[in-house]
Amino acid sequence: MSVAFTKEGDLEATAADLPDRPISPHANLVTARGLAQIEAALVAAKAAYSAAQQGDVQADRTAMARATRDLRYFNARRASAKLMDPPTGCETVQFGSIVTFDREDGRRQSFRIVGEDEADPARGSISYVSPIARALMGKSEGDTALVAGAELEVISIGL
Repeated sequence: MSVAFTKEGDLEATAADLPDRPISPHANLVTARGLAQIEAALVAAKAAYSAAQQGDVQADRTAMARATRDLRYFNARRASAKLMDPPTGCETVQFGSIVTFDREDGRRQSFRIVGEDEADPARGSISYVSPIARALMGKSEGDTALVAGAELEVISIGL
């Protein structure tokens, strides 16, 4: 059979078959800020879905698929969100704490421990399920923790 008579894959149709965004198996713990971010993303997803419906769905199936996928994801994240009370003290590292620690190589780093959707290491926040956060939870100033074979020393704990 000649290639001229075969139908090549429709890129738009292929793109429209977007896989769902993975949902973490961990509890969806959130700070007040993290919950606000999820709610804002849900509003944006609803707006994108509405905009995709207003357009020619057949002509832009990718936009509809993306909007539908994001709407499912943020609805699920909002429904499963568990708002955590802010930390009440600075005695131990806990969810919502800002922890400053020294690494063996001399670097000093500070991170706020937050929920998975809010985590952004480049902006100073890490997920409570990250290896560093899990190792530091419950530690006090002066305590050490082992992460990937390297020692971290807690320097300070803040709110």
